[in-house]
Amino acid sequence: MGTNTFNLLVVEIDEKRNRKNLYQEKIPVRLGEGGINAGIIQDEPFRRGLKAMEQFAKKNKELQTDTIFAFATSAIRSSTNGKLFTKTVKEICGIEIQIIDGDTEAELIFEGVRLSGILGPHTSLILDIGGGSCEFILCNQEGIFWKKSYDLGVARLFERFRHQNPISLSEIKALESLFTISLTHLFEALKSYPTTELIGSSGSFDSFAEMISFKIFGEDRVSNLPAYTFSIPEYHQIHEQLLHSTLEERLQIPGLVAMRADMIVIASILVNYLIQQISINSMKVSAYALKEGMMEKCITNNLNH
Repeated sequence: MGTNTFNLLVVEIDEKRNRKNLYQEKIPVRLGEGGINAGIIQDEPFRRGLKAMEQFAKKNKELQTDTIFAFATSAIRSSTNGKLFTKTVKEICGIEIQIIDGDTEAELIFEGVRLSGILGPHTSLILDIGGGSCEFILCNQEGIFWKKSYDLGVARLFERFRHQNPISLSEIKALESLFTISLTHLFEALKSYPTTELIGSSGSFDSFAEMISFKIFGEDRVSNLPAYTFSIPEYHQIHEQLLHSTLEERLQIPGLVAMRADMIVIASILVNYLIQQISINSMKVSAYALKEGMMEKCITNNLNH
């Protein structure tokens, strides 16, 4: 249960521990709308979240799932009525929800990205841009060197800044100043674990990859891939297009889903800021992220017991 999107992933496991994805679904809930910076889930987002969980519960019943693991992230953990939401879901749907902290979220994102096979022996910076928080992980295929979760999610920043369309230069500068102030621990960690490779996990990065694919090939060639690499110049083309577009224009961009059209500008400004500050020369996207990492953990723990 993310801040912007609730995700369902149903996996079948055979006696040899082989797994097969049976069903996936995403529902945009925008749980943080109108209240994320005040630390409350407003009534309408609250209802949208419950409706999504009822839909997921119905699907699980149809698929006759044996075990359900449910977990919630930034919007629910930082809201005064987050526990009321999880209690209400339990009463209505019979689903117990675990609220995870930012450190756990970062660890699970790493596990998800590692499953994609995109990590190597060299150090990479994983960035997961969520609605309520962003997770930064310095790591390689063997493990995590450093990790931190920041309350810099796009829903949180969008509610705070409410930028013009197109976004103004002064608004861009204000966001970049916030990043400079907020990310001091990241820049310190990069001195010990330098890297020039940025790996984005799911979310906004899926949209960047799909937009680039449509721009280059005229079609989506990336959505079914576990991982994808694109060049910095390719990304910059998309970034400039986003900066100079209105919301109505962004809604017409091939590869950009409507639910991300208003907040994608902030996500792109963060990515571009990191490219400049860290001298990133390689960008990749992993289709596997938090839910795949949690699934791996749940399957391993369940099978071992």
